[in-house]
Amino acid sequence: MTALFDQLRAAPRAVLGRIPGSGGDDDETRRPLPVSGMLAAASTLGAGLAVLTTLTLIGWIAAPRGAFGQGLPGVFRAACQVWLAAHHAGFAIPGGRIGLLPLGLMLLPAILLYRAALWMARDADLRLRLPARLPKGSAKDLSAARRRAQLRLIAQAGISLAAPYALLAGVIALVAHNNVTQPFVGEALLSHFLLAFLAGSLATARTIGPWRSMLRLLPVRARSVVAGTAVALSAMLAAGLVLALAAVVLNFGDVQRLSSLLAPGFVGGLLLVLVQVLYLFNFVIWGMAYLSGPGFALGTGTLVAPTGVQLGDVPALPVLGALPDPGVTSPWTMSVLAVPFLAGAVAGVVMARIAPTPQLESAPLWGFACGLATGLSAGLLAALAGGPLGGARLSAVGPSAWEVALSATLEVGVASGISAGLTNWWLTYHGAGAEPAPVRKAGEALAKVASVAARVKPAAPEPSGHWMDATEADTGPIPVIRADWTDEHAATTAPAAARPPRRDIVDESDDRGGHVIYVDPYAWDRDA
Repeated sequence: MTALFDQLRAAPRAVLGRIPGSGGDDDETRRPLPVSGMLAAASTLGAGLAVLTTLTLIGWIAAPRGAFGQGLPGVFRAACQVWLAAHHAGFAIPGGRIGLLPLGLMLLPAILLYRAALWMARDADLRLRLPARLPKGSAKDLSAARRRAQLRLIAQAGISLAAPYALLAGVIALVAHNNVTQPFVGEALLSHFLLAFLAGSLATARTIGPWRSMLRLLPVRARSVVAGTAVALSAMLAAGLVLALAAVVLNFGDVQRLSSLLAPGFVGGLLLVLVQVLYLFNFVIWGMAYLSGPGFALGTGTLVAPTGVQLGDVPALPVLGALPDPGVTSPWTMSVLAVPFLAGAVAGVVMARIAPTPQLESAPLWGFACGLATGLSAGLLAALAGGPLGGARLSAVGPSAWEVALSATLEVGVASGISAGLTNWWLTYHGAGAEPAPVRKAGEALAKVASVAARVKPAAPEPSGHWMDATEADTGPIPVIRADWTDEHAATTAPAAARPPRRDIVDESDDRGGHVIYVDPYAWDRDA
């Protein structure tokens, strides 16, 4: 995929380099951002359809004729439908609609879009598009201006990739129509635009800086809420994954029994396992909804929740054999409702430590805002993980989005508000005066060294051999002329062998006779 993008990038510039007057410099032949986004979108769509068409063709060869329509056009039309389903675009069927789509299938277009967005950022050289001149002001104003410029750049890159990608998806939705399934063109346009925008924005932010610096694009308060929401939502999803895997392990016998009843054969068995693996992400979100309290449904009039289980006829999917037995659940099952509260408590601590506030009453409000963001995110995931599987009874499958959002908001918000308030109070009254541990330890070590140095008296410097070597801090006696000194003029006329050594004279004589410099020891007194 990356090699294909690099070839597409290098080929037009090689051609331009041969045109006289076009300029062969990389900066001069750099493509505009919308052009790079259009090339990335077309390449992503082509690569994804090629992969799905190959897999669909293998299934057409192994399956009975007529399963994918009339010949190769039917195979391509089926591949287009799978591609639309990978973007969570629904279909209309006689008597109902299909909206319960596997979330694991979204990994293929998401990875392709991310790689295409990285290539787009390099091709358009988005680093050079940051403003060279920022407005004058304080350091905080400059940082805010640079942050706004980076966010604007990220949004432009996301739209440059998402707009052509959504338009091409509309063409695919028109091609995928057949007599049984009719894709919803509006859902196809919206889902493709949102997924491409998220992938393009994330890849562009990655080119600006490393992963850990992405959150620094946001203000401190928004950063704390996002971090707390991510912690709470991740904890709830991890608990949902553990719950789903534990249910499959404990009821593995029922799962095997349903698989043997279907008797799919070798190729059908592989496809059945693949479908169940792709639906694993949906089941994880169902587990999160179960932990939150509302649970999920497998048709109208059914419910799987910690308070009780009411089931009817379920779809013929072996993994659904891991569902609990109908009836009232045990009291120990109700303990799973503590997971959202624990997740909210941890999220409140994280949020308060990132951005503590001097107002004690505002910290719980921000904690509840973190719970609100977590509830909205959980409701959005619940809406994506559920949907109809036709009409009549199967028109309601999965968790209810608004119930999950309301429950998660209250549970996580209350726990996060309490823990954020307590953590902020502790940091304000107990941690404000205390320095961080590394700084405190370094200060203690410096104080200890200073105390030891104060007790040790420094040794007096040895007197210099020449008085001019003394500094202003030295208080040695000023040399005076004594009576036993030889007269300077008489000493110069005496033979060299008879001359006494003079330490107060600097001799700069050379081999050619040179000269003698006499130093007046009292010159400093006259200069002053």
